[in-house]
Amino acid sequence: MATKNSSKTTTAAKVIDIKIKESSSADREINQVKLPAIGLRGLVMFPKMVLNFDVGRKKSLLALNEVVKHDQKVFLVAQKDLITDDPGPDMLYKIGVVAEVKQILRSSGDTVRVLVEGLYRAKTVEFYNDGAYFEALVEPHPLKKLKIEKTVLCSALMRTVKSQVQDYSALVPRMPRELLLNIISCDEPVELAEMVAGNLNFAVADKQSVLEQSNPTRRLEILNDILENEISILSVENEIFDRVKDQMDKNQREYFLREQMKIISEELGDTENLQDELEHYRQKIDKLGLNQESSEKLHKELDRLSKMPGNSQEASVIRGYLDTCLELPWNIATTDKIDIAKSRKQLDKDHYGLKKVKERILELLAVRKLAPDIKGQIICLVGPPGVGKTSVAKSIAASMGRKYTRLSLGGVRDEADIRGHRKTYVGAMPGRIINAVKLAGSNNPLILLDEIDKMGNDFRGDPASAMLEVLDPEQNVAFRDHYIEIPFDLSNALFIATANNMDTIPAPLLDRMEVIHLSSYTREEKFHILRSFLYTKQSKRHGLNTRTFKLTDDAIYAILDFYTREAGVREAERTIASLCRKAAKKIVGKEEKAVRITAANIGEYLGPKKYRPDFIEKEDCVGLVNGLAWTSVGGEMLQIELATMPGSGKIELTGSLGDVMKESARICVSLVRTLSTKYGIDSDFYKNRDIHIHAPEGAVPKDGPSAGVTMSTALVSALTNIPVDRTVAMTGEISLRGRVLPIGGLKEKAMAAYRAGVSTVVIPKDNEPDLAEIDEEVLNALTFIPVSTIDEVLRIALKEYPQPQSVNIDEMTTIPVIDHNDAATPLRQ
Repeated sequence: MATKNSSKTTTAAKVIDIKIKESSSADREINQVKLPAIGLRGLVMFPKMVLNFDVGRKKSLLALNEVVKHDQKVFLVAQKDLITDDPGPDMLYKIGVVAEVKQILRSSGDTVRVLVEGLYRAKTVEFYNDGAYFEALVEPHPLKKLKIEKTVLCSALMRTVKSQVQDYSALVPRMPRELLLNIISCDEPVELAEMVAGNLNFAVADKQSVLEQSNPTRRLEILNDILENEISILSVENEIFDRVKDQMDKNQREYFLREQMKIISEELGDTENLQDELEHYRQKIDKLGLNQESSEKLHKELDRLSKMPGNSQEASVIRGYLDTCLELPWNIATTDKIDIAKSRKQLDKDHYGLKKVKERILELLAVRKLAPDIKGQIICLVGPPGVGKTSVAKSIAASMGRKYTRLSLGGVRDEADIRGHRKTYVGAMPGRIINAVKLAGSNNPLILLDEIDKMGNDFRGDPASAMLEVLDPEQNVAFRDHYIEIPFDLSNALFIATANNMDTIPAPLLDRMEVIHLSSYTREEKFHILRSFLYTKQSKRHGLNTRTFKLTDDAIYAILDFYTREAGVREAERTIASLCRKAAKKIVGKEEKAVRITAANIGEYLGPKKYRPDFIEKEDCVGLVNGLAWTSVGGEMLQIELATMPGSGKIELTGSLGDVMKESARICVSLVRTLSTKYGIDSDFYKNRDIHIHAPEGAVPKDGPSAGVTMSTALVSALTNIPVDRTVAMTGEISLRGRVLPIGGLKEKAMAAYRAGVSTVVIPKDNEPDLAEIDEEVLNALTFIPVSTIDEVLRIALKEYPQPQSVNIDEMTTIPVIDHNDAATPLRQ
C-alpha cells in the first residue's frame, strides 16, 4: 500500500535545485526498459522530486524487494481509483516517473517506509501482471522544447501562477514559508510547474493532468486553472467558517450583554416598564371575563413573557399573540334593529325583482325578531355571475343593523387559511374567519362567504372540510383557530354564502346550508335595472346628468338585445359606462352640449351589433319547429330543422349535440315508428328514408332532454309533409311511450318565447305549477298549453292533424301509447 506520509514530502530544503534536461539528446538515446512498477494511492510523482511514502500491499513489497536486488530503479505511477486495493493495469495511468530508491526503513507492522527521487518522466508501453508483482515496459516521455527560451506568454503565465500561489498560501496558513519562497524565486517554467503541482494539495487527477502535459506553456495554463478553482473553493469554505463563527460569537455576545443589562436594570430599578406592560396585559385579560380555560391560557402566556428578555424574538411572538387575542370582540355585539317594512323598502331600493329571494330574507328577519337567540340559519345564494348575490348580503346587513364583512374564498387551497397557522411557524397569523370577526369588531357580524364553490384542495389540506366546523351550529359555538388556540363562539354570526355552481360544493358542506336559487334576469328585469339604477349611477360617476346625457328606452332595449348576452347586468353596465365616456368626450370637446342616445344612433357609439335576436319565421315550414332552451345567461329559442330524403335509413345528427340530446333523437325515431300507422306514415320509413336532424348555431354545444317533443314534432311534420305553426314554441322531454315529461328553466324559456314573438307555448303538464314564477307581463302576452302526450302536441303544433292509414290490425305490432281523448285546453294566467 502506498499512502501519503504525514509530512507528505520533504520540506522545501530537500527540494533539489534542478534543471530539467529531459529534452536533451542523451535522454532520447535511452532505450525501453522493463522495471518493477508500484501503483501510488493519492500521490503523483514528478521528476527530480524527493518523496517518502509507506508501502503495505503485498505486490508493492515484492516489487521493492526486486528493486533492491538490482539497480534500485522503479516505475511509480498513480492509481485512478483510491478505493481499489488490488488495481489492474486499466486502473493505472499510462504516464508516470522512473525513480531511484534511496532508502528503505522497516516500520511497525507489515509496512515499509521508502524514500525515492524522481529521475525522468516515462510512458508505459505494456503492463505485465502475470507475476508476483507489477512490471512495466516503459520508455522516456520527454517534454517538448520551447522555440524560444522564454516567450512572452510563458513569462505572463509564470507570473500569474506565482501570484495565485501567494493567494493560495493566504488561504492555507499551514503552507511552509520556505516552499513559498522557492516557488516565487523559480525562473524555469518546467521546474515551476512541477514544484507547484508536486507540493500543493491538489486532486490526483489534477496533478496527473500536469504530469501528462508535454508542452511547458500548456502546463502552466492547466496549473493556472487548477489554482483558480482551488482558490474559489477555499474562499467559499473560509467565508462559511467565518459566518458560522461570527454567528456563534454574536449569540454569545448578545447573551452576555443581555444578562449584563438585566443585572444593571435590576440595580437601577428600570424594570418598571416591563412590569407596567405585564400589568396592562393582565388587566385587559381580567376585563374580558373569559371562561376558565381561555383565561388560564392567556395568563400562562403572560407568565412566559415575564420570564423572557424584553427584546427577544420569542417575546415579540408572545406579544403579537396576546395583542391578537385581546383585540377580538369576545363580549362586543351589535343589537339587531329589525323592521320588516323598513327592510322590505331597503331591499326594493337596492334590487329590482328577486321576489322569491326577498321573501325568504324577510322570513329570516321575522324569525330573528321573534326568536333572537335562534341559531343555524345559514343561507347559500346560488346563481350565475352578476345577478346580485353579493349586494343582497350587504342589504341584509344594512336592514338588520349588523356589521358586514366579506370573506373571499375563491382559490383558497390551504386549510390554514381557514383555521390559521400554529404559533410555531415564523410569521404565523390567525385564519380568515377569526380575522374577519376581528375586522368586524363584533361577535355577531354578517359574514359573507363569497365564491364558496371555488375552494380547492391540495397537499396542504382541504379548506372545505375546515368550513364544516365553521358552518355547523353544534360545533362553531367553540371554534378553535390554530393560532388563537382557545375557543371562540361563532354561533352568533350570520353566515351567508354565494356560489355559481352547486356541483363543486362538497355534499356535507352543502347539507349545512339552505340554498336559495337566483335565476338569471329576464329582459324586462334587466331593462328596469338599467333604467332605474345603472343609468343614473353611471351618469353621476362620469359627471353627467339627465340634462346633458339622455338614454332612451329603446336604446336600453337595443343594448340588451344587440350588445350584451349575459345572465346579470355587469356587461350592460360596462356598455352604459362606455356610452357615458363617449358622451363626456363630445361635451368636453364642445362638439355637442347634450348627448341623446337612441336605438337609431347607438351604433355610432357602440359599433356594429354583436348579437342577433331570435325571431320566428315569416311563414309556416315543414320540419322546422320552435324549441326552447335554457342557458346560464337566460333562455333562448332553439329551432330544430329536420329533413328526410330517400336512402337506407341513416340518422344524421348535427349542431354540436350532446349525448343526452342524441338519445332523445333516437327515442323520437322509435316513437314515430310505433305511431306511423296512426299518423299515415310509411311504416318502412326507417329503412328507405334517411333522416337528418340539425340544431342551428352549430358551434354552440347543446345538450339536455327538453328538445324531445320538438324533434318528434319535426319528424312527424317532415314525414307527413304537414307544415308546423310558426307561432307555436314548445319544450318537454319525450318518453318512448309518447309521454311528455317535465323540464327545468321554464321562466327563462318563457321569456325567450316572449322575445321571439310566438303566441303559444306548449309545456309539460307537470310544469303547470311553475307558471306562478313567470312574470305577469309574459303571462299576459303568451298562451301556455300544458300537455301530457305527443298526440296533444301534434294537434296544437301542426297545421292539420295527420290522417291514419287503413291497415290490417293483425299485422300491427306497436308499443301502447298513452292518449287523451280530451283535447288540450289553452291555459292563460
